[in-house]
Order: sequence, then structure tokens, then C-alpha cells
Amino acid sequence: MSAQPKPPTRITVLPHPDLCPDGLVFDAPSGRKLVDVMLEHGIAIEHACEKVCACATCHVHLRAGAESVAPPDDEEEDQLDDAWGLDAQSRLSCCVKVKGPALTVELPRYTKNHARER
Repeated sequence: MSAQPKPPTRITVLPHPDLCPDGLVFDAPSGRKLVDVMLEHGIAIEHACEKVCACATCHVHLRAGAESVAPPDDEEEDQLDDAWGLDAQSRLSCCVKVKGPALTVELPRYTKNHARER
């Protein structure tokens, strides 16, 4: 008997004045990196280290659904110390694997990458 495919996760990205002015809701397959699925849906989130947990520019706040994803490891915790606007729901989107029925994501107003090219 083959395993049933996991249902997709409903991702809600709250409005952000620059990256996602109207907010966005989409489905994403379980197991994918949150940063990748946001980029695929047109949200130009920073990822200066090319998504290897070395810069904290892909910092997000998981406002709902965080209990469904794995907790941050020591490496992510160390990088989060450098994130702008850190709070208890802060995560690096390159470290979050999409999982669970739903995630609500808030993008911080600023990132630590002040040299972003437009």
C-alpha cells in the first residue's frame, strides 16, 4: 500500500507595503522551504546568503501555525540574534519547512541587508 500524499499547506502572507502590498494566500507542498515558496509566488524576500542560514535577511514572523513546523535549531537561533525586529515568533524562512494545515507569515518592515539593490 502506498503512502497518501500530504495535503498542501495554506500559506497566508500578511500585507507588506513593499514586498506584498495586498497580502497573498496560496497553497504550498509540505517539505518545501518557506523562502522558496514565497519567491515562487512573487514575494521578493531577501536571501543574501542564498538560503543557507548564514545572514538573517530572510527573517519572518510566523503569526499562526508555527506549532506545525520544526523548532529552530542552534544555528538558526544564532542567526536570528542579528535580525531586525526580533520577537518570539521570529524565524528564518530558509530554515522553515512548510508543514501543517496553515501558516500565517508576517514580513518585517526592514531587513538587516541595507544595501539591497532595486
